[in-house]
Amino acid sequence: MTVKELIEKRAKAWEAAKSFVNTNEDKNGNLSAEDAATYSRMEAEIEELTNSIDRQQRAERREQEFSKPVNFPITGRPYKDEPQGEVKTGRASDEYRQAMLAAMRTNFRQVANVLQEGVDADGGYLVPVEYDKRLIDVLTGENIMRSLATKITTSGEHKINIAATKPAAAWIEEGGALSFGDATFDQIYLDAFKLHVAIKVTEELLYDSAFNLENYIITEFGKALANAEEDAFLNGDGKGKPVGIFDKTAGGQSIGTLTAALKSDDLLDLVYGLKRPYRKNASFIMNDASLAQIRKLKDNNGAYIWQPSYQVGEPDRILGYKVNTSVYAPTDAISFGYYKYYNIGDRGTRSFKQLNELFAGNGMIGFVAKERVDGKLVLPEAVKVLGLKAETQTASTKA
Repeated sequence: MTVKELIEKRAKAWEAAKSFVNTNEDKNGNLSAEDAATYSRMEAEIEELTNSIDRQQRAERREQEFSKPVNFPITGRPYKDEPQGEVKTGRASDEYRQAMLAAMRTNFRQVANVLQEGVDADGGYLVPVEYDKRLIDVLTGENIMRSLATKITTSGEHKINIAATKPAAAWIEEGGALSFGDATFDQIYLDAFKLHVAIKVTEELLYDSAFNLENYIITEFGKALANAEEDAFLNGDGKGKPVGIFDKTAGGQSIGTLTAALKSDDLLDLVYGLKRPYRKNASFIMNDASLAQIRKLKDNNGAYIWQPSYQVGEPDRILGYKVNTSVYAPTDAISFGYYKYYNIGDRGTRSFKQLNELFAGNGMIGFVAKERVDGKLVLPEAVKVLGLKAETQTASTKA
């Protein structure tokens, strides 16, 4: 089924689920055990459709990226004394890219001199510029934080100045003297933590010229790096990894932890606990388990606060705000904020190297990719976090 067909099918399933609840709930908004089981099955179908939509949309983005040409035809009239556009050199050159592919196919036994331009301190070879761009595209498609945050490329420790005091306006008498307070700034540092990921390829595929090794390597490395990054950008504690937005010390500002089941009013408190300038472009981040609870909640008018997308490209929404779900988001917290104030610092260039000695016995060739990255929420007040009661269940379908 196409994404459009899946979205339409999910919309019908959601309308059927709402109608079922409205028809079968008692005056207190509760369902019988049998009806609750039926509703759970309907909700599971909606969840499966949502996952299918997300999976197909990611696949379509990757397909679009991989279908881009790596070489472009000459459209001008050839003339040897006139340069044909900008000449690419170093890691941006076709020669470097072809040398990298040849090196991988020969398990790095055939290493052209041009690759020596890009050797890192650990003996790995810096990836071609084109590979790096495509890796970043995969990372962005697979990692929700890279699509929401501000990304910075750094060559060393990066300082970010944050205003510690805010200017205040004051009324003065006609002709009165102006007074100016001293502005102070805090500094936040983006460092670089090493992230390694290894994948395995059979020798048969490696030496098969028909096998698209480039796409496979980029996709597998990109997905693995994206998963590790997303986990750290959400839950990291800053010890050997980035600081996540759910970190209790340096993450988003907590508005408290619930001692009872989640209600729609709690989400209203979360939304309006965020200052208006940030709220304009804010969105939710939560685990799928939390979203399953929220789908059952209604406002005081009896309308469900979760609204599914009804067309391709439109996100699901809660109280009118976009919803981002992640398997790495904690099940005991929900965040709401403007995530552009989460800064991701990419240090230098990613690199590849071989790990043939680890898998030689089973006919596999190992490759390892390395990157250096950091992430910090530079303005904690831009993100609010609501703690949930452990293993909570919604008391009813009404707030």
